[in-house]
Amino acid sequence: MKSDYTEIIAAYKEKPGGIIEAYHALQRAYNYIPEEAVASAAQAFGMSKAEAWGVATFYSYFKVGERGRYIIRICESAPCHIAGADKVVAALEKHLGIKMGETTPDGKFTLEFTECVGQCQATPVITINCKPYEDVTPEGVGEILAKCQ
Repeated sequence: MKSDYTEIIAAYKEKPGGIIEAYHALQRAYNYIPEEAVASAAQAFGMSKAEAWGVATFYSYFKVGERGRYIIRICESAPCHIAGADKVVAALEKHLGIKMGETTPDGKFTLEFTECVGQCQATPVITINCKPYEDVTPEGVGEILAKCQ
């Protein structure tokens, strides 16, 4: 069962840079940062809601609002693009019935673009909940998605 977000935030209240660590912990617990948690973090860390929101939305790793259980990110850097990332994107969208930036109706998958994931030797690359899959082909997308149970 997921932890209450106020308890998660409180665990980092006294740490330098604690809001960032709290957001990481929230994202691990929920797979996203609940919108209500941003206001709670602002209060806990003595900052305005706008400042807390700014931290939560500045870093591309953090996402405010619900997302799927499996976050599929595809690298959109030049090496992946040249290697055919657009065809992998099309295959992901077709298999899941959603477009980039969307979540499946059952809440299982979310598709997102990301910058380089540091695996340029084996492009194109996708990550699923931070686990990299290298040399992805459109034909291999179904097999990769089948591993998400």
